[in-house]
Amino acid sequence: MTQSALVFNTHTLLSALESELADHARHPLCSEAARSVSRRTWDRAIGEPLREFLRRPGKEFRGELSRIFFEMVSPGAVPPASLPLIVEALHAGSLVIDDIEDDALERRGGPALHRQCGVPLALNAGNWLYFWASGLLADLGLPDSARREAHDLMTRSLLDCHYGQALDLSAKASQLPRGELPAIVRATTELKTGSLVALAAGLGAIAGGGGRSAVDAAYRFGRELGSALQMLDDLGGIISHKRLAKAEEDLRNDRPTWPWAWLATSQPESDFRRLQAMATAVAGGADAGLLVAEMRSRLSAERGRIHEHLQIAFEHLLSAFPRSTALQGLRAELDRLEASYV
Repeated sequence: MTQSALVFNTHTLLSALESELADHARHPLCSEAARSVSRRTWDRAIGEPLREFLRRPGKEFRGELSRIFFEMVSPGAVPPASLPLIVEALHAGSLVIDDIEDDALERRGGPALHRQCGVPLALNAGNWLYFWASGLLADLGLPDSARREAHDLMTRSLLDCHYGQALDLSAKASQLPRGELPAIVRATTELKTGSLVALAAGLGAIAGGGGRSAVDAAYRFGRELGSALQMLDDLGGIISHKRLAKAEEDLRNDRPTWPWAWLATSQPESDFRRLQAMATAVAGGADAGLLVAEMRSRLSAERGRIHEHLQIAFEHLLSAFPRSTALQGLRAELDRLEASYV
């Protein structure tokens, strides 16, 4: 698989959105009242908010991961066009909802959607993307048993994402006991971030006709990959000056991120308590600059830990798919992603 084949075209998702909006009134279960509403009115309600948001470039890796795992279990076959759209729609919806819950200022180089069109429209648009993704499962044309398996996997993954988000929103880094912090960060990451990446890999394996062992291996790898990407995202916010806004947002919201987990296991008790006291002040409105600088100065070996985490996950995958030619492209994409976060 070539590098260019791993680039997801966001216009594909936009085209699918346009088709859905155009076809909505033609659905046999659509009411006469809904059919009488003008396209312009529907556009103001759903199309306009989502069109601008989905046009912004992102890493778009989850959709490509589903294609990669389809190819791994079904070499030479062409994956259904809607396969990558499912997880990219879910991911986009999760970003919209996450930004509302965090009261974020921006996303992907533009204003967060709720700041652009208001919380009510943004909240509905984010939820709409979840249900649209579920509807796209029917377009895969899977046999009944595989369709049920894919639906069950999606339901379980989304439940896990919300369990993880609940932890992320309720646990406070400045208040958690030092001994509990690493486990909570890992659980939050595996559930909130890992589950969605795992779903992308698992759906690809299911759509490709993979058996139980192939789907399980894909899902486990996706969860570990998602966890590693969250580690990179959290670390990048601290050590990269161009991503400082991300770190400051996490600190203002007192989020238990991976830097806190690493510091909980590496710093003396007195130093860690001082960092938590600084975090309390930042959550209360103090400037985050000093705390970011303190954390940055104490995080030195973490890039190596993350790389090792990815390498172990890839080696487990290699043992499950030892003859897959798609692994070379996946390895190259992992290297690119690893470099892009910091």
